[in-house]
Amino acid sequence: MKKTVIIVVGLLLCAAAVTVIGQKKVLSPKEERREVREKRRAERIANYEKFMDSLVLSRNFQFNPTTFQRQPAGPMRVGMWDGTADITLPYIKGYVPPYYVTIINYTVSDLQGYITEQTHEGWMVTFSTSLFSASTYTFTFEIFSRTGGATLTITNPWYNPVQYTGSISQLY
Repeated sequence: MKKTVIIVVGLLLCAAAVTVIGQKKVLSPKEERREVREKRRAERIANYEKFMDSLVLSRNFQFNPTTFQRQPAGPMRVGMWDGTADITLPYIKGYVPPYYVTIINYTVSDLQGYITEQTHEGWMVTFSTSLFSASTYTFTFEIFSRTGGATLTITNPWYNPVQYTGSISQLY
């Protein structure tokens, strides 16, 4: 008799646990809409991150800077395609004042050490070129996959590093 009571009580507890686990919380319409919005937002962000990842890996993208110490007249961009870089950027030369601004306006195909590595925030793309001069310029892009933003740092052994911030877009 004691065994049957223990077995029946055990079965009732298991049945109660299954029904409690199987129940869903009833959401109000406002909470449901919020959950749907959050899911859509997460999907949109995931899709954009995939797009940015494929853009960087394809080596067909354009960097559009939005900030620089001094804004010159004319376009500013770095376009990348098939191992070639089209560079049109202002550049500050000099270690000590007086600094002077020059324009880097080259299309170069001799990119050396092109490295693409994934980081926890996006990508680091690095390459070097001589820009038809005696020294080497190193271009380092820090690309943020979630936002499409990017930071470009140009270093040269003779001058201070120059940093640009902007966005990455598809090269058509």
